[in-house]
Parts: sequence; C-alpha cells; structure tokens
Amino acid sequence: MKKVTFILAAVLCSLSFSASASWWNWWKTPSGYTDTKHPIVLVHGILGFDTVIGMEYWYRIPSTLKKEGAEVYVTQVTALDSTEARGEQLIEQLEAIIALSGAEKVNLLGHSHGGVTSRYVASVRPDLIASVTNIAGPTFGSPVAEAILDLDSPIREVVLGGMNALGTLINALSNNPSSEKQNALASLTSFTEAESTRFNADHPYGVPTTSCGAGERYASNGIQYFSFGGASPFTNLFDPTDLLFVTTSLAFDKGVKNDGLVSSCSSHLGMIIRDDYGMNHLDEVNMMLGLHSIFETDPLTVYRQHANRLKNAGL
Repeated sequence: MKKVTFILAAVLCSLSFSASASWWNWWKTPSGYTDTKHPIVLVHGILGFDTVIGMEYWYRIPSTLKKEGAEVYVTQVTALDSTEARGEQLIEQLEAIIALSGAEKVNLLGHSHGGVTSRYVASVRPDLIASVTNIAGPTFGSPVAEAILDLDSPIREVVLGGMNALGTLINALSNNPSSEKQNALASLTSFTEAESTRFNADHPYGVPTTSCGAGERYASNGIQYFSFGGASPFTNLFDPTDLLFVTTSLAFDKGVKNDGLVSSCSSHLGMIIRDDYGMNHLDEVNMMLGLHSIFETDPLTVYRQHANRLKNAGL
C-alpha cells in the first residue's frame, strides 16, 4: 500500500511541477506574448491525430498559445501515407483556414512527418506560408524506418499490417476528415535515406548543405525556416512510451544523439533553435499528459518562446 501511495504521489508531483511551471510563465509574461501576425497551424506526424478518446496529440499546446494571443489551428491528414499525399491534404485545409481567418499566410509547426509534410507545402504553395518550423522532422531520414523495412519479408508485412490497422483505428477515433487508405509502406519509405535525399533535392529550402550542419538557407523562397528537437529517448520513469523509444534508439549508431526516432542532426532545418532538448519523440509535443523530464524546459514553455520568436520576427 505504501509503495502504491509513493508512486501516485510521484506522478502527481511530476504533473503538478509541469502545471506550476506553466502558470508561472503565464504570470510573469505580458499579454500578447504569443500574438503572431499570422495564425499558427500545427501539423501532426506519423500515426498522428487531433484528439483520441480525450488524449490530445498536442497536449495543452493550442490552449497555452491561445491564452497569450495566438490564433491556433490543429490540422489532420492521413496518419500513414507519403509526404506528397499528406501535403496535398494539408494544402486543402490551409486554404480553408486562410479563407476562414482572413489571414494572408500561416506559420506551420510540423512534428516528425508533419515537419517534412510542411516543407512540401511550403515548396509547392509558398503563397500560403510565412514560416515553417520543423519539430524533430527527419530531414535526412531515420534508421528506425530503415530497420523496419529491412526486416525479413514475413515479419515486415506483419509490422506494416499492424501499423495500417492502428492508423485506421486512430482515424476512426479522431476527427480526421481524411478517408484515404492507410499506407505504412509509403510513410516509412519517406524516412529512408534514399527517399530523403530525393526529397531534399526537389524541395531544398532550408536544408543544410551538410548532413549535420546549420540550415544556412533559413530564409528562402520568401519563407523563414526554423527547427528544434530532442535527444533523450528516456525522460520520465512514469511514461510508458519511454521503453519504446529506448528500444528504437538501438537502431542508431553508438554516440548518435536522438529522441528515439530521429537524430539531432537529422532534425536540422533553417535556423536551429536547439537540437538536444532532454525530450523523446513524444515529449516534443507534450504528449502522455506532459510527463516529460523535470530537469528539462517544459515543452509548453518551448512553444510559447517560439511563438514569441515568430512574433518578434514579424511572422
């Protein structure tokens, strides 16, 4: 009984720490801190959604940004599909958002595959976009995707089938307007080194000239590019997804900083805000009820500060 009480107290302490940090930040900053010129549009990653059975993909991020002045929209595209297919779906939603809001352009914040999807949209429809922020999007691919695709054929088909089934379930439980069939193979192929090289050649804006360099071209095609990401697969004892990311991190070479799915170097695009936050791939969107490392900056603070950065840049 004492052990159970201790665990519950530790979880509540972790959650209250995050909450108190957020309230302190709201209290000490002026109104309008996140009031960007253009609306902020959030684009989810692989197997993403808006809300599923009460769980937010972008946990408390939209409400936090709105509280201090930002206009925020959460989009949904097919959970598993190619970058181009997801990008075309996103364009339709952006056109609707711009028509609804009366805005000239939007600031795209894309997580994981959402970052790559945002880059595609910015490349083919620059008239819609003011800025792109890549949040742990695999600019140069991910060895985790390569490892899955390199599995023996029977095992690979089982894994792909399971991913497609999960994507279908997520679509059904969320508010996703897409009725497209899930395509795990196309999604994972988008993260391979070969496909990333092809994509970067076709859509080079903001891409570093070296595989782990800074994005020298952070303002290109009339659009400003930013990026940030994590480098800690394990961050919180009470987060059940940490075990998953510790396992997937084994696909990376020894010594390569990564968040469990994407390396720090691969997350680079445009102006690098930071590539080594003490966050795993889901901490970067404050998922799992905000159970992140208590020794790292609260993800909500990271988003608030970035919205203020966009505001100060006239975006």
